[in-house]
Amino acid sequence: MTVLTGSADDDVLGVGRVQAWVVGPGIGTDAFAEHVLAQVLSSQLPVIVDADALTIVGRRPALVTDRHAPTVLTPHAGELTRLLGLEPDERADVEARRLHHARAAAQKLQATVLLKGSTTVVCAPEGLVRVNSTGTPWLATAGSGDVLSGIIGALLAGGLSALDAASCAAYLHGAAGRLASDGAPVVADDLVSHLPAALRSLS
Repeated sequence: MTVLTGSADDDVLGVGRVQAWVVGPGIGTDAFAEHVLAQVLSSQLPVIVDADALTIVGRRPALVTDRHAPTVLTPHAGELTRLLGLEPDERADVEARRLHHARAAAQKLQATVLLKGSTTVVCAPEGLVRVNSTGTPWLATAGSGDVLSGIIGALLAGGLSALDAASCAAYLHGAAGRLASDGAPVVADDLVSHLPAALRSLS
């Protein structure tokens, strides 16, 4: 077992057998977090970049643009504003033109971008776009995005392309949210417990 000490000498890639990485939730944005993200993105495995890691990519976009392996970025509008190098007061335009800005980010960063929101938009670098129809306002809850990233990671590890993994995960995440809510607020654990039912609903 590899133990990470929080130093720049840590070998993150030596933690064990990995099929896909999910990096960002709770990692922070300090030098060690940047070290972890840079190591993971240097691998040839699929990577989902979420939460704090998106802030680091905003500072160092080459970490993503120089990759040749599948990469999925999962920003909300504020994070997408930073990824595009826009000013904070331009977030309103990102919200108003979600498809335009998600496409621009996917092309700029050469990664698949899943823009979270009331309607989830998934854009591939070459311009392909998918819009998810299963979203619900109840998904705006703490930990919901972590669950989404975990689903994307599992699907990428199973061999799906970045666009398919992100699209399918958004659909399942939304379906689980609808099943869990029943007209009432949900928490992240509710989404996880309703994922099997969401999967069964596809058959």
